[in-house]
Amino acid sequence: MWKRLVYFCVSAIFTCVNLYGQSSWMEWEEQIGEEEGMASWRERYEELSELAEHPWNVNTVTKEELEQLPFLSDKMIEHILYYVYKYGPLVSMNELWGVEGMDRQTRVFLEDFLYVGEPVRKERFSWRNLWKNNKQELWIRTDVPLNKKAGYAGIPLGQEDKLASKRYYGDPFYVNLRYRFQYRDHIYVGLTAEKDAGEPFFRSYNRKGFDFYSASLQLKDFGHLHTLVAGNYKASFGYGLVMNMGFGLGKATSFSALSRAGQGLSKYTSMNEANYLQGVGMSWKWNKRWIWTGFFSFRPQDATTDNKCITTLKTDGYHRLKKDMEKKNTVFNTLAGSNLTYDGKYFEGGLTVVYNIFNKMLNPAERLYNRYYPRGKYFYNVGVNYKWYKGKFVFSGETAVDKQGKVATLNQLTYSPTVNTSWIVINRYYDKKYQSLYGNGFGENSRLQNEAGIFIGLETNLLRDIKLLCYGDFFYFPWYRYLVDKQKTVGMEGVVQLSYSPFNSLDMWIKYSYKNKAKNYKVSDEEKYVLPNIRQRFHYQLTYSPVKYIRWKTVMEYVRSSVFRQEVSNGLAVGSNLKLEIPRWALRTFVSGTWFCTEDYASRIYMYEQGLLYAFSMGALYGRGERLAVGLDYNWKKRVFFQMKWGWTHYRDRNLIGSGAEEIQGNQKYDLQFQVRFKW
Repeated sequence: MWKRLVYFCVSAIFTCVNLYGQSSWMEWEEQIGEEEGMASWRERYEELSELAEHPWNVNTVTKEELEQLPFLSDKMIEHILYYVYKYGPLVSMNELWGVEGMDRQTRVFLEDFLYVGEPVRKERFSWRNLWKNNKQELWIRTDVPLNKKAGYAGIPLGQEDKLASKRYYGDPFYVNLRYRFQYRDHIYVGLTAEKDAGEPFFRSYNRKGFDFYSASLQLKDFGHLHTLVAGNYKASFGYGLVMNMGFGLGKATSFSALSRAGQGLSKYTSMNEANYLQGVGMSWKWNKRWIWTGFFSFRPQDATTDNKCITTLKTDGYHRLKKDMEKKNTVFNTLAGSNLTYDGKYFEGGLTVVYNIFNKMLNPAERLYNRYYPRGKYFYNVGVNYKWYKGKFVFSGETAVDKQGKVATLNQLTYSPTVNTSWIVINRYYDKKYQSLYGNGFGENSRLQNEAGIFIGLETNLLRDIKLLCYGDFFYFPWYRYLVDKQKTVGMEGVVQLSYSPFNSLDMWIKYSYKNKAKNYKVSDEEKYVLPNIRQRFHYQLTYSPVKYIRWKTVMEYVRSSVFRQEVSNGLAVGSNLKLEIPRWALRTFVSGTWFCTEDYASRIYMYEQGLLYAFSMGALYGRGERLAVGLDYNWKKRVFFQMKWGWTHYRDRNLIGSGAEEIQGNQKYDLQFQVRFKW
């Protein structure tokens, strides 16, 4: 009873004052709220969190560094660099208001990634400077279980054979470690280790402790050596049709990143156990325009194998059950690739070649929808990317072929009459037989194949305080898809989003999205149709900061999901959040509450929730219930940083939460997380 009383008291207070607080750039990513972009955004969140923790000096920042911020357009980057060049070193961040086309939202976001410092002369590398001026960090995080899940229950006598495969090998604690060594922007060494909940630790099949270890070395800007990576790393070139292990080019919230090519080789710091390369890569720069890159990778992968063939590649990274261990590191992939890039004033272009081979034949069990999925032992792709600047127009894209000669092409035209207004048209065609194991490009499908479409969008600042984003995407699938037993299906997505920021302390935005996509609809075992599945989403958010150290937020979201003339499902969620900062005690705290009511899973709602640093938190809420979360941050002398978060979810429509090994008895779910960082 007391828990309900606390929750409703908090909710009532928040309804009156609308409190909120977190880093400003997180508001930009909150606007996603859809399952399709969640996976890539988890990694993107880690990358942006790291950049925000280690901001750049605005007086020495480079074009390459600013291009890592997805909310900045090419024109805005150009104008920021020109302003610093023309008017000399900045003495205050407020001077950025003088940059042509600078709007309030962009200006606020930049506060998290830039700072004003002295334009120091480049320091000559020496071992003495390396040990004297380096920065080191150590992170430790653990998630403490407060609910007992079915996977950790004991096995009754006589049922060992029946239940052994449904019980986790390890304890319910989640643990990860991160170590970071950095010297300027030139040298980076990172070590990570992770144990998921349910995985054994220094026992059973895991005698080496953690289930996942990762090491990454990166050297940058040593003369003609542009980048050197070793250990675990990422590679992204062009527009993702051949090689893209970075952020997926989704539709999300801004068009700025859509016309930006991949960033080449980079260190790998994520806890994702699948999306990386393992080996060595190098980029060599000459004549200030040309960059050649070569990279090699050899790494084990999880997979289901049958008769010396790979039937399924496993990518979730879990090794908790007996069946998980049977799939761990069962296959090996060898990859070699190269890229040649030219970066001119009016033209950018690149050529990418990637060849990879498995030690076993990739041969998934054939179904209609996966008939043209990658099959075989070796694969290669060749792609050419290009980008022309002509006044207010930019034409960019990439065309690629696979080993069968099948084509994938993506082309876009951007027109910017002013620095803060952009019209964009994107056309894509991915042959139903095109195969790219490491491709990740713009589109509706999760795979780069079986899709054609056209995207039309507008992003503009109507005034300095008002920003409009709208687009329509029309797509066509020539072949069958998963859960769609029909060829030649069509769909469309439309979004209208309006943001209003009259002053720095107040920000609000409203968004309406509509998606129509074909899906199977089963009436009975004998009766099955393919019907339009329509999902509509209305989102409103208000953020207010009456003083510097307090921010308030209220969020309301409504979802309507329907199958054409058959079923309708509605969902509603209302949430509020308060963050208070006390600089005198180096303390920050937040409290958030959410009420949700959905008719079923089809009308589920994704709500962003502030979490620990580097820990992306956006879960699906469905059914009827409430969610309460409390967090605490303490920074001792900027050397020791402590974080804690406690969460409670109460469901009013069920007595069981989850299913299988994750099943929880009862209608309440708790979570508790701790994290500590040491800096020296």
